[in-house]
Amino acid sequence: MHPNIRQHWACQTRRDFFQRIGSGLAGVALAHLLQQDGLAADPLAPKPPHHEPRAKSVIWLFMEGGPSHLDLFDPKPLLDKLDGQPMPESFGRPITAMGTANNTIMRSRRTWKQHGQSGLWVSDWYPHIARHADDLAVLRSCQADGLNHVGSVCQMNTGSILAGRPSLGAWTTYGLGAANRNLPAFVILLDDREPMGGAKNWSSGFLPATFQGTQFRQGDTPILHLKPSAGTTDLQQRSKLEYLKTLNQSFAERHPGDSEIESRIGTYELAYQMQAAGPEAVDLSKETSATRQLYGLDDPATEPFGRNCLLARRLVERGVRFVELYAGSGSGWDAHNNIEGNHTKRCYASDKPIAGLLTDLKSRGLLKDTLVVWGGEFGRTPFNEKGDGRDHNPWGFTMFFAGGGVRPGQAIGATDEIGLRAVERPAHVHDIHASILHLLGMDHISLTYMHNGRAERPTIVGGNLIRELFA
Repeated sequence: MHPNIRQHWACQTRRDFFQRIGSGLAGVALAHLLQQDGLAADPLAPKPPHHEPRAKSVIWLFMEGGPSHLDLFDPKPLLDKLDGQPMPESFGRPITAMGTANNTIMRSRRTWKQHGQSGLWVSDWYPHIARHADDLAVLRSCQADGLNHVGSVCQMNTGSILAGRPSLGAWTTYGLGAANRNLPAFVILLDDREPMGGAKNWSSGFLPATFQGTQFRQGDTPILHLKPSAGTTDLQQRSKLEYLKTLNQSFAERHPGDSEIESRIGTYELAYQMQAAGPEAVDLSKETSATRQLYGLDDPATEPFGRNCLLARRLVERGVRFVELYAGSGSGWDAHNNIEGNHTKRCYASDKPIAGLLTDLKSRGLLKDTLVVWGGEFGRTPFNEKGDGRDHNPWGFTMFFAGGGVRPGQAIGATDEIGLRAVERPAHVHDIHASILHLLGMDHISLTYMHNGRAERPTIVGGNLIRELFA
């Protein structure tokens, strides 16, 4: 026996020995009785929603760095007239991230067209997504609180510009439990780098650690160590996990309320289950060549995000509740200069994969149950930075939604004539989170967790439903 294990089980007195044995037997007995009565604590057990859900899963396409609404979904003809001129005082002067409020107006160089029966405006940077105009609800009046990337990415995920609160995916898992016990309920898919702020963006915060997101890797092996070591039988693998579970439970008894230990116990069990279900779920080689081409896997520029989009479809198809995909991790859309070069690259890399995802979900009958969300942490300003770039804009920007109970083919809200501020139907991050939870069947006010004597909820003390969004 390992010395540390001997020390762990060593008892200083006979009384200590009988206390440990007694508490252990009592714990086994109590667990048995609770299991018989159906009351065993299982944080990932499916839970009933507050009301009839419109969506079963969420796929969040996070364009990190701040895509320019003025060059993608929110055309402003006045920018052409004011190009190169100072911003009129009537629009006010915001406090900007880079001190560019006094810079001159910069027009969009994009070509704009209306698409579909809905007539939604989409620029030539997103030609494939434009074909899905009648599937989209474009929210043009989003608002956030942060000026920099770290705080703003954090807020779009957790509701706060300060780290420490649970992410929306964690709240979803806490509120609804897991639909598939062989896969994580909340999955993170990255491209080549971590987003600004890293893992705090999919943290469980003050919720038990069980509800945090599980990061998958890029490439052919998204989940490491899915296969047991060569020569290890299923019985041997099961025995190893049971022994680890015994040690962890013993430690948990001496440290009640330590959610990280409880999460570790659950993670080992999930890992064992995933050794059976995981390899099949992430094996993209089973997809047809037509499907792979649909997502752009035949093009090196679109392959990384296309692979993640295809994997996201496979995960929600198998019951994963919340999948978040990052495009441009490390503030890749952050076009402080050369927005033409930056956004041309980012749009090309994401356009075909996103359109392929929407096409694939729709053809399989999954779009009606899957809420697709597109957007970044903020938008860009109408005035220039460094002559050919745009600054951060949290006062008015665009996100779009599709499927999952959304009323498609519409634009909701508006920014002013130069796209600086939301002036019609403003929608704060808390409103967006409240509306996503509502589509999943949860009331953001009733979804609470007691922390430090306070009933915390996902939208803190804010949040109004964007009812125009619902079908």
